[in-house]
Amino acid sequence: MIRPFEGRDLDAVMELWLQSNLQAHPFIAPSWWMEHLEEVKSLIPQAEVYVHESSGVTDAFLGLTGEGDIAGLFVDACRCGEGIGKALLEHAKSLYPALTLSVYEKNEGAIRFYRREGFSLAVKEREEATGEMEYQMVWRSVES
Repeated sequence: MIRPFEGRDLDAVMELWLQSNLQAHPFIAPSWWMEHLEEVKSLIPQAEVYVHESSGVTDAFLGLTGEGDIAGLFVDACRCGEGIGKALLEHAKSLYPALTLSVYEKNEGAIRFYRREGFSLAVKEREEATGEMEYQMVWRSVES
């Protein structure tokens, strides 16, 4: 079930954020994620966030900032490949005629996923905070 974020989801969402980032980004020091944990925790309630719940357990979430800017899509590693990320992305596509996101160049699995979902590369640039190359990707509805 996909539903809007509620305050009670914050701990589960933050655990997903941290574990997903550590797993998907082994090229970035774990300390970098830990140093940004409290900052992200304060921003989550301000964003447009949707959680996926299975049997009362939050196992994924998608955060949006601005008009269709995906700040992140995170799925519990045990649930990857089950279509949960796709379902959250489809939900976001139903809300906005265009979506944008950033993904690290070294996160090849995520890039393949977003391309399968209709995103295309718009810009490739170095992210200042980590020094890593990052892709800015865009999706547009065929109706827009």
